[in-house]
Amino acid sequence: MPRLSPTTDTLPGLHRGSGHTAGWADTAPSTTPAVWVDSATVTNAASVHVHRPKVEYFDIAELTNTDPKGFIRTVERYHLEPWGLYMARTADHPQFHYLESWLLPTLGIRATVFHFRPAHLRDQDYYIDIGEFGEFEPKRWRSVDHYLDLVVRTGRETQLLDVDELLAAHASGLLDAATAEQAVATATRAIDGIAAHGHDFLAWTESLSMPLTWM
Repeated sequence: MPRLSPTTDTLPGLHRGSGHTAGWADTAPSTTPAVWVDSATVTNAASVHVHRPKVEYFDIAELTNTDPKGFIRTVERYHLEPWGLYMARTADHPQFHYLESWLLPTLGIRATVFHFRPAHLRDQDYYIDIGEFGEFEPKRWRSVDHYLDLVVRTGRETQLLDVDELLAAHASGLLDAATAEQAVATATRAIDGIAAHGHDFLAWTESLSMPLTWM
């Protein structure tokens, strides 16, 4: 089954298949080795697809969201806080009809809640993109995706995805060593923080004085 991406309303291609995946089941060190699953295994692709970092734009004044392919989506609501930007909009994706995202620049993450259609419900609470997020012009934000993603299942686990995509992008010269290293550090910090709060993403952000509200 293809994974979802908050950056586009079209079904992700093979390059969005599950990457290397490691699960953290509790806050204590585990004696069970992490399970690594690469994109080719899950999607039956010959190899991971190498692509440039995806860039997305958020125009608060115009109430629009421009995805990496250049499609402009109408946004129902933006909400700005000192720690981040909230966005809510409809989607014409076959598997979900609405999405909400918080862009949190100091944490280097974008957290998304998908509102799935009844026939496509998924066992996940938050989908977290690792990257660079922030305002680059007055009332205009930009996100640059750094490949790694997390899936949070509240109270149970936090999974790391797409390590293979990160490594392939670095090997192809699309991501320099410093940025790749920062992506790993950002993901590690988020995993540690969420796990330390019982795999409760909102409890972690609350502890950082970043209370997040959703629909």
